[in-house]
Amino acid sequence: MADPPPFSTPRWVMIVGIIALVLVLLFVILMLAGGGGGHGPSRHTPSGAGGPTRLSNQFPPFSSEFYSRRHYTVEHAIQVSDVVKKYPLAAGEFIAVDHLSLDIAQGEFVAVVGRSGSGKTTLLNLLAGIDRPTSGTVPVAGADLGSLSEDGLAAWRGRNVGLVFQFFQLLPTLTVVENVMLPMDFAKKIPVAERRDRAQQLLERVGVGDQAEKLPATLSGGQQQRAAIARALANDPPLLLADEPTGNLDSTTADAVLQLFADLNTEGRTIVVVTHERDIRSIVGREISLMDGRVVTDESALAGVLA
Repeated sequence: MADPPPFSTPRWVMIVGIIALVLVLLFVILMLAGGGGGHGPSRHTPSGAGGPTRLSNQFPPFSSEFYSRRHYTVEHAIQVSDVVKKYPLAAGEFIAVDHLSLDIAQGEFVAVVGRSGSGKTTLLNLLAGIDRPTSGTVPVAGADLGSLSEDGLAAWRGRNVGLVFQFFQLLPTLTVVENVMLPMDFAKKIPVAERRDRAQQLLERVGVGDQAEKLPATLSGGQQQRAAIARALANDPPLLLADEPTGNLDSTTADAVLQLFADLNTEGRTIVVVTHERDIRSIVGREISLMDGRVVTDESALAGVLA
């Protein structure tokens, strides 16, 4: 009797797997490159409504002053004025952000909290220039985002914003240090010879320097998020925006990541974190609560008084 043929993966399964990997890579590359401007309703809109992406340039070179210098360029890092964000649905318009006004000063560490569907992620996408307001203005880091072209948004985002995602969004086929180098490669402003050293120093800064040559899948969730924070710092942005950065971490690791953000804030960076963490007020300087796309409370978290 002839031996049965050896097991092999059907060709169509391999093709589907390759296509899926390519799509993931393209998504992350577009986000890192400063692309965006996607338009879609919040991830908490009614069923079938879709949702926003879950969150050219001159970059300062890495130097010994990187950790100590303050990022003061304008009085307010963020000034949101009477912003409305609507999404068209088959059943009618969905209002994700409803006449929201908000000022955040340079160097503040702000938590945005609220129930699912309150507009937190939509607000963060507006601040990052990933989405555009239906009406109102969104001046962030010296630019009115609603007036910029897509290329202008990409250039502005590359200079001013570091993004941190709930699911890390590290490219699985690149080593950790290569992931951190990727934003520098897109910018093409930091000399090639300096990029790896800069990435290595950033990884050491966030406590995962010994993981630099490993693939992301071999790291724990907390280590991957630290690497993602290092990537967000690659081009030394004055503003960090984080969407549920502790959502996939255990409580101990989540506390460590939040403390890392607090440490970065002491360097003068403006940080806005969307979170469900109940103990966030012990870390941040200010807590803003949203409901139905509106600010319902705005408190100085450390002082415990209304801002």
